[in-house]
Amino acid sequence: MNKIFSFTGAKKIVFGNGSLAGLPGYLAEQNAKNPLLVIDKNLAQAGYQEKLAAILGAAKIKYTMYDKVVPEPPIELADAGASLAVKNKCDSVIGIGGGSAMDVAKAISVLAANKGKAVDYLGLNKVPKAGLPKIMIPTTAGTGSEVTFTAVFIRKDLKKKEGMNSPHLFPELAVLDPELTLSLPAAPTAHTGLDALCHAIESYTSIIASPMSEMISLEAIMLIAANLRTAVHNGGNLEARENMLLGSLYAGLGLANAGVTAVHSLSYPLGGRYGIGHGLANTVLLPAVMAYNMPGALEKFAMIAEAMGENIEGLPDREAAYLAVEAVELLIEDCGVYDSLESLGIKQKDFPALADVALTVARPLANNPRKITKEDMIEIYEDAF
Repeated sequence: MNKIFSFTGAKKIVFGNGSLAGLPGYLAEQNAKNPLLVIDKNLAQAGYQEKLAAILGAAKIKYTMYDKVVPEPPIELADAGASLAVKNKCDSVIGIGGGSAMDVAKAISVLAANKGKAVDYLGLNKVPKAGLPKIMIPTTAGTGSEVTFTAVFIRKDLKKKEGMNSPHLFPELAVLDPELTLSLPAAPTAHTGLDALCHAIESYTSIIASPMSEMISLEAIMLIAANLRTAVHNGGNLEARENMLLGSLYAGLGLANAGVTAVHSLSYPLGGRYGIGHGLANTVLLPAVMAYNMPGALEKFAMIAEAMGENIEGLPDREAAYLAVEAVELLIEDCGVYDSLESLGIKQKDFPALADVALTVARPLANNPRKITKEDMIEIYEDAF
């Protein structure tokens, strides 16, 4: 452990059943009296808008609703939301939903306090100053966006995904209420849960992982592997939902501190070019990237296998490590998720173009435990096909 490391995340985290009810008090902690409430369309129509209105109304808190968020959000949604926040003199932002809603909310927070458009701040450390206080409330156990410094958007003009990455995007508060995940249907439960597993595995094997991030990422792998099947097939099981949300939180903290690896670089163009959801794109690519990366981190992949319940005692390192790939493939199968690029309608002829875009997603590639070329990427796409 010959390295200097730091650890960061949301400034405060509240976890527990019923914790949403404390929202008025959380706003008071931020001296916030007029929040912008950012929520995706589906959640708003599913009764969450009324739930939040009741909590805020009972406390006589004025708020503005922004319910235009859609999955894989185009970057223009952040600009429109920021304009609404400025127009209505909002003093804080609440993001509730999956990663899309929280990413939009985080971007709105900084845009409302900085000049320009969202596109001006894409990349690393381009946001000049802090934004409005922001509270993130996840309703899925998946993205970890409630504790990260990233907001990812679709650039329709370029047919690609790009991220805004700045310490100013870290939320002031993350509120994780497992009861909010109980109504999530099986398919999105699987996609988001496997996305969290991807974050945990990638952050654990990242070359910039620290002893602290490794501990949290490995615990995330254990929690998700032990509880995702139950959450998918018996969604009303509150214990499984609690453990999944905790696993997702740990995976998000691992991601925020150790980054992700080649899975994310390879999956970004699937979202930008084909509109494949982020969690699903990561899931389909994860086993192939793990198999490719194994020689660069055999001991870590053996630990992943053990964390997922595999018996590695007495096995050679490579055999033990490959059990991690098999365990992930079996979990994906048991959750009923698409298991190939072909089943998602991806065309083999597009692989070179997809690889070209993936090469531009440089930060995850720099974290990868094995060097990777364009030719390697095309081969991984072939393996996942």
